Amino acid sequence: MNSSSRRDFLKSTVLGLTCNGVLAGNMANRAKADDTSKNVINEPARSLPVFAEADVCVLGGSCTGVFAAIRAARLGAKVILIEKQNSFGGTATNSMVNVWHSLMDTEFKQQIIAGLTVEVIERLKKRGAVKEERRSKSAGCSFNSDEMKIELDEMVKEAGVKPYLHTFFSMPYVKDGELKAVIVENKSGRGAIKAKMFIDATGDGDLCYRLGLKTYTSEYLQPPTTCARFSGWDSVGGKFNKLFREHGEEYDVPLGFVWGRGVPGSDVYMLAGTRVYGVDCSDAEQLTKAEIEGRRQVRSFMDMIRKYVPDNEIALQALPSQIGIRETRHVKCQYQIKGEDVLYAKRFDDAIANGSYRVDIHHQEKAGITFKYLDGTQSYDRPGYPSVKGRWRKETKTNPTFYQIPFRSLLPGKYGNLILAGRMLDADLVAFSAIRVMVNMNQTGEAAGTAAYLALESNSPITKLAVGKIREVMARGGSVII
Repeated sequence: MNSSSRRDFLKSTVLGLTCNGVLAGNMANRAKADDTSKNVINEPARSLPVFAEADVCVLGGSCTGVFAAIRAARLGAKVILIEKQNSFGGTATNSMVNVWHSLMDTEFKQQIIAGLTVEVIERLKKRGAVKEERRSKSAGCSFNSDEMKIELDEMVKEAGVKPYLHTFFSMPYVKDGELKAVIVENKSGRGAIKAKMFIDATGDGDLCYRLGLKTYTSEYLQPPTTCARFSGWDSVGGKFNKLFREHGEEYDVPLGFVWGRGVPGSDVYMLAGTRVYGVDCSDAEQLTKAEIEGRRQVRSFMDMIRKYVPDNEIALQALPSQIGIRETRHVKCQYQIKGEDVLYAKRFDDAIANGSYRVDIHHQEKAGITFKYLDGTQSYDRPGYPSVKGRWRKETKTNPTFYQIPFRSLLPGKYGNLILAGRMLDADLVAFSAIRVMVNMNQTGEAAGTAAYLALESNSPITKLAVGKIREVMARGGSVII
């Protein structure tokens, strides 16, 4: 389409509403502020072009969002995928967290995760971009994050999904009580994406929040981490935890937790050792503070190493385009997953995901992290200190080997054409500390994409779908459904 034709198209396809007309929920409440206040500017009324229309619109291009889009598209839906950064993959790529956890149960006897997670791993294997760890409680595989970016591009194109990169969600458009479109901004300006079904995979639940749906935050949000990639890490790696314990205070770096993995096919090492306390990354100013502080801590690591390991060969190679965010707001859904549901491995009739990764609480109020395992053991760990081991329950003859995520925890209700996927799901602190990892959230994306298609096909609200049908279709698509 040439520029003249595009202008004509945009003129003929508009949402003829003022800016205030598209506001909903929390955004609408803010718009009702006193017009005379010096802190309020009234945006002039204008009509907005409709950039595109689809059956399903997915907001957020993490692996969770990508998998939701691909699932819906492979089933036959016309899908639009919106991502604010320049590539897909979210935490796995843009935040450089290059580890996916085990796809097996805790005893490594039964595979409990498959679907698109396995498909991506198999595709990356062909390029030497994956290293498997078959019996590790800490990882199932490590991968090259940049190779994954390209692979996700290919998968999105192959599925026929229409992508929008560098595109920011602004607000929802609700008409007669129904969610009809989302307003976005990108290089083409400000416009609308219309769809019949919407999947909020923003991580922070931005669409749900701006619709005015009930959200909440934990008393102690688990702090974010800025990862970094280094060359020459072997010259210092074995000394780093002790170095961190002894000199972290000198460089004003909080003693959180340190882990990392090599990047397959290279001599580069990814380190996750920073910790930014006291921030809620769903707030613009606090997110800005977190990004800058995370990078400062990475530089402090470098300065510490230069001073105390003078014969090092280390060099900083890359920083992420977004800090690794563990937790912000949660959306209140039909069911909140409790810590006991995870730790005692409750089975759900509407289970759409399985996981075996341990409870992993990154403390806000103190250094280190607490691990809790399904076998009843636990440990408290800090860099450079011995692990403090114990039990959270008495020993039993048998132990559960995996837990589940119910479909109800993705359903915020009210809007029959809206479902969420990802870390904003409804879960308490302990449950969230296990289920939040990527291999688990990937499955919620596949469930959301499947449900959106089935609701579209049956002309039924997502909340009224027969969950047995969702599970059946997911299994046919390669998911492990138990």
